[in-house]
Amino acid sequence: MTTDEDGSPCAAGDPYALALRTGHGPVYLRLGNGRRIRMPVHRWYAQPTLADESVLNRSVGPVLDVGCGPGRLCGALLSRGVFALGVDVAPRAVAHTIALGGIALCRSVFDRLPAEGGWQTVLLIDANIGIGGDPHALLYRCIQLTAPTGVLLVEVDPDDVEELCSARFEDIHGHEGPPFPWARLGAPALHRVAEDLALSVTDQWRCGHRCFLALGRQDPASGRRY
Repeated sequence: MTTDEDGSPCAAGDPYALALRTGHGPVYLRLGNGRRIRMPVHRWYAQPTLADESVLNRSVGPVLDVGCGPGRLCGALLSRGVFALGVDVAPRAVAHTIALGGIALCRSVFDRLPAEGGWQTVLLIDANIGIGGDPHALLYRCIQLTAPTGVLLVEVDPDDVEELCSARFEDIHGHEGPPFPWARLGAPALHRVAEDLALSVTDQWRCGHRCFLALGRQDPASGRRY
């Protein structure tokens, strides 16, 4: 998970930056409505789970991992012989990805990126559909990055939710980082956004409590993915 704005919560002393530095939490995402969600920091630093494996098995190279965090998916893909590039706005996350033997850039997904229009798989995992607080704009940008025959693999909230909000990271003592725009989408909401962008949902699955969708471009004439 990462945020994606000029004031990203990666400054020294911020709870998110501290979690990345230590590799463990607890760290929470405090939403504008007051709800507090504990972030799975341990999972970001662990070996891929069965749910992660379900994503890796559907990933065709080259792969762009948007909001790659500490790089567990990039590292796993490279170990399979699949080329993967991670992008993240958090310098410590990028450094950890590289230390694992991965390849990563400290850059926003909205910045200029290598091989635009040539990625066969673009990943938005670990709630990264929330980056920037505008899923429509984020998916449109990911379409620009993806090859015509490519696919977007997106993790969504397991609940039926559509929420655009401001959020902060918070530690167990209530110390807060700076606010940033964020979004939470369940599968029905992502279906609606995909339809607006002429994307087809080509696959949808659950693994444990986690939920994923695969999106591909539609053929304007037939409405089918090509």
